[in-house]
Amino acid sequence: MGNNAKQGKLQPLEIRCISAACDKGLHCFKSTRKMQVANETGHCRHCGIQLVDWERVHERDNSDIDYTFTMLKQEFFRHYMWHIDLDHKLIDYALNKGLQVLGEMCEKRIRVSVGTAQPFRDGYQTPRETSGNVNIIHLAQHATASCCRTCIEYWHGIPKGRELTEDEVKYLSDLALLYIKSKISFANGGVP
Repeated sequence: MGNNAKQGKLQPLEIRCISAACDKGLHCFKSTRKMQVANETGHCRHCGIQLVDWERVHERDNSDIDYTFTMLKQEFFRHYMWHIDLDHKLIDYALNKGLQVLGEMCEKRIRVSVGTAQPFRDGYQTPRETSGNVNIIHLAQHATASCCRTCIEYWHGIPKGRELTEDEVKYLSDLALLYIKSKISFANGGVP
């Protein structure tokens, strides 16, 4: 038994970007090379189900964000990020910054972490909650599939290998801020 088990602490959940629980309706839509060759892009890599209207999601229509968020929550990893309990430090941090500053921070983070044509360590540049270096914007990036260029490409239809446009940066930043607003009620001091 590890030290954490003796103290009654839970071990971190082992969830990866390619995890799935298809029997619970939680899938992974990140295609394998074999799926790409077989023209099965967008299907669950584990059970093969096709749930997402990819053309609709790839339009990046701000008036259709509810659909995009509903589909993101069908993916196991994203579902987890949408339903994670925020600790008081993350909530206090967000409340102290306020929505305007958080919006500016989201935009800066998108530009720096995924905005270039070839981001440094793409796929690893956005910390997860188990790393200890995570903040509310990192969680927002994972929840909204703006954490790396691979996720951005398959979820938002923005190809790798080129810099993000201003409209794309704005769209991804807006998604991250909407996630934060859905998790924290700024009007009620953090209580959703």
